[in-house]
Amino acid sequence: MSTCCPARRSPGASPCEPGTSSSSGKRCEVLARQRQAVILEEVRRTGAVRVSDLVVRLGVSDMTVRRDLDVLASRGLVEKVYGGATTVVGRSTDEPGFEAKSVRQLPEKEAIAAQAAGLVRPGTAIGLSAGTTTWTLARFLDDIPDLTVVTNSIRVADVLQQSGRTDRTVVLTGGVRTPSDALVGPVAVQALRSLHLDVVFLGVHGMAERSGFTTPNLNESETDRALVDAAGRVVVVADHTKWGTVGISTIADLDEADVLVTDEGLPDDARAVLAEQVGELVLAHVPGSGEELA
Repeated sequence: MSTCCPARRSPGASPCEPGTSSSSGKRCEVLARQRQAVILEEVRRTGAVRVSDLVVRLGVSDMTVRRDLDVLASRGLVEKVYGGATTVVGRSTDEPGFEAKSVRQLPEKEAIAAQAAGLVRPGTAIGLSAGTTTWTLARFLDDIPDLTVVTNSIRVADVLQQSGRTDRTVVLTGGVRTPSDALVGPVAVQALRSLHLDVVFLGVHGMAERSGFTTPNLNESETDRALVDAAGRVVVVADHTKWGTVGISTIADLDEADVLVTDEGLPDDARAVLAEQVGELVLAHVPGSGEELA
């Protein structure tokens, strides 16, 4: 890539960055647009990008990448998340892929998963729906003995199998694979209808007062509903950004959740509604919260 700055700029300085001079501000602007085009193309291709990866690929500083993401986000072309950016979510049928969702709200998901893991008792049968929050939760179950875990997520099943525990049984339903790596459809539903689980941990696409807990995938909604029906107790795990998001299909009403584990970023009005509707509202503390990008 050609540069717009003098060859004698300080070692390691990237073109058009603060602290470097430029003989052509117009050329710098062109380079910025080129970088942003590359970033946007990668987001659209993979669903998500990380700041650290873009720094290596583009050969610029962390701050330059962040400024490019700011520009793209201000135009509504990407959504900034912790550590990078993802495709913009908005329509009720939008279903981001697993990789795109996995980089969103990472600290919140970790805090929620740690809190939810405390609700799991040794020797019980539990269900984990597909999703990045339940996938995170699966990694917090290593120290709990004698579990039987039923899931319709290949990703979750892989995490559980990697624990190496010989006292654990993992049951993976069959079904048709979705963009979020859920197994759904008649095969998955039939497998779940014959089961009785002590507690089910349900990840959701959105939650709202009128629509309840929702998903953008009709088949996934039916499968998640079968999980809910199999549960003695339903625990929804969802970070605060899910509030006000509405998918095309309702999985369950708010009052069907025995427990909702979310984070302290939940707005006050949402707290009031949810405290009235769900059995128990648990707000996980997120250490060092407040920064959008790491």
